[in-house]
Amino acid sequence: MKSILLTTNSKKDLQLLTAIAKRIGVKVKILSKEQVEDLGLAQAIKQGRTGKFINTDKFLKSHLIKQ
Repeated sequence: MKSILLTTNSKKDLQLLTAIAKRIGVKVKILSKEQVEDLGLAQAIKQGRTGKFINTDKFLKSHLIKQ
């Protein structure tokens, strides 16, 4: 299975693309803004994984702003 994600601010364009997709037998699912953000976050997490463990205390101490 292959997928494509299209975004637009135009409701009219979205309706046209949806109609075309349905006409040629492609399943359509319209995502909310929150769902799109969740997909982006999941992708960022996957890209950021190194498989290595870090010392949590050391990381927090080096990245916290001391006041």
